[in-house]
Amino acid sequence: MNLTSPKVIKEICAQFGFGFSKGLGQNFLLDANVLEQIAEAAGDVDAVIEIGPGFGVLTRELAKAYETVLSIEIDQRLYPILDYTLSDCPNVEIIPGDVMKLDISELISKKLDKKRISVAANLPYYITTPILTMLIESRLPFENIVVMIQKEVAQRICAKPGSKDYGAISVLCQYYTNPELLCVVPAGSFLPPPKVDSAVLRMQVLPEPKVHTENEALFFRVVKAAFSQRRKTLLNCLSNNFPLDKNTLTDCLEGIGIQPTIRGEKLGLEEFASITKALQSIL
Repeated sequence: MNLTSPKVIKEICAQFGFGFSKGLGQNFLLDANVLEQIAEAAGDVDAVIEIGPGFGVLTRELAKAYETVLSIEIDQRLYPILDYTLSDCPNVEIIPGDVMKLDISELISKKLDKKRISVAANLPYYITTPILTMLIESRLPFENIVVMIQKEVAQRICAKPGSKDYGAISVLCQYYTNPELLCVVPAGSFLPPPKVDSAVLRMQVLPEPKVHTENEALFFRVVKAAFSQRRKTLLNCLSNNFPLDKNTLTDCLEGIGIQPTIRGEKLGLEEFASITKALQSIL
């Protein structure tokens, strides 16, 4: 069964009376080379948790390479189709439900105990950021998170300080992981084709965050504040988000060697950690 063939996909749709849901962001990848690249990028692990298997095209590729594949699917209409397309893949288990509501920790404990695990997914554009945020903030024992997402989002996640794409999502992902954009995938590689190009992003999950901070909540509060108004200086952004006057903030920033007139987009993780430590001592 060649699930990368548009003809085969359309035949399955007709056989099961299936129609693609725009609300669920269903765009199924049909490029065999990209599917192989995603599967390989999951790395040297025993098991893969897949989010949104669709018709099972990536699932089949993962099943070839890994001992166990757990595929989480929210769309009940796809369950009989997956039973059909994955009938010869005994190492695959479909997990019904919404990944944002499932207890992934419990799932790992029950089914993947002591296994090395990665995540792979072709994520719907509309829920990309919430899913990625949930996965990396969960601090679950993932080796890699490999996702197909909108190209512009992948570029923002990988962006460096000083670039126009650099923002709060860049800091969040780079705090917990080493992100890498592996390849760009044109819209024509999907059925139905989306309106924008996509990219394969691999995030190698770090055993510990890239910088040390004693107060992660405050760290990300500082980051959010710094990017709250991109055209304003760091001093103005912080003064609008913390109960401190500008003179106090100016002294605080200059005391750690950071110019109050700099903009948040120029700051790296180390600078944000330094600001967090300084603010913690006066808040």
